[in-house]
Amino acid sequence: MTHLSVNLNRVALLRNSRNIGIPSVIDAARTVLNAGAYGVTVHPRPDQRHIKPADVYELAELLQAEYPTAEYNIEGNPFEAQFMELVSAIKPSQCTLVPDSPDAFTSDHGWDLPKDSDRLTPIIQQLQDSGIRVSLFMDAIGEPMPQAKAIGANRVELYTEPYATAFRQGQVDPVFSQYAIAAQAAQAAGLGVNAGHDLNLSNLAKFCTIPGILEVSIGHALMAEALEMGLFNTVKTYLNILR
Repeated sequence: MTHLSVNLNRVALLRNSRNIGIPSVIDAARTVLNAGAYGVTVHPRPDQRHIKPADVYELAELLQAEYPTAEYNIEGNPFEAQFMELVSAIKPSQCTLVPDSPDAFTSDHGWDLPKDSDRLTPIIQQLQDSGIRVSLFMDAIGEPMPQAKAIGANRVELYTEPYATAFRQGQVDPVFSQYAIAAQAAQAAGLGVNAGHDLNLSNLAKFCTIPGILEVSIGHALMAEALEMGLFNTVKTYLNILR
């Protein structure tokens, strides 16, 4: 079964619009994990527009105390200030490295390999020395996958916004084939394959017919759907699709 990691950024974004602490990121984490999610994802950014460093630490304490088998996935650009310091202190299950600029509206592209290889290699080694599994955020292109493996990555996360757009426009089959080919190339190189960005209840089932997808990280769509369905029930619905 493909695992579900719920991205909690949108919960923090709503909370940050007021100064009264609701909705609670911690309570949301409890809800999604109690519903059966495999883990939680956060993407702290330098401007702290949503997840703040305090959230990252509090979630780590929650998982250690109440959900010791849950996966903690921290995403971010390792070349932004304080990101590596934060991850090194927390030692999450997985660190997903994303090439966002500090002012990026949202993640919108993967790493450019081999161009970025030299500067990523020591970062990956540092994370692995701390016992952290490393995933690289990548576009659905097969050719760079052996290079991702060569510089030490354990997994790649396929950037799925182009798939979601094609699905929404009713032109999904050619794009879907690109993702299947990229996933196969990654697996052939010895990499695990994750996926995320704009996956939702409508498009997830088809995407996960690609063999061997280990994990999907879903936040924005899941939280939007939860406004109508409730957070607990939404996670249950995603899990039913993944089964």
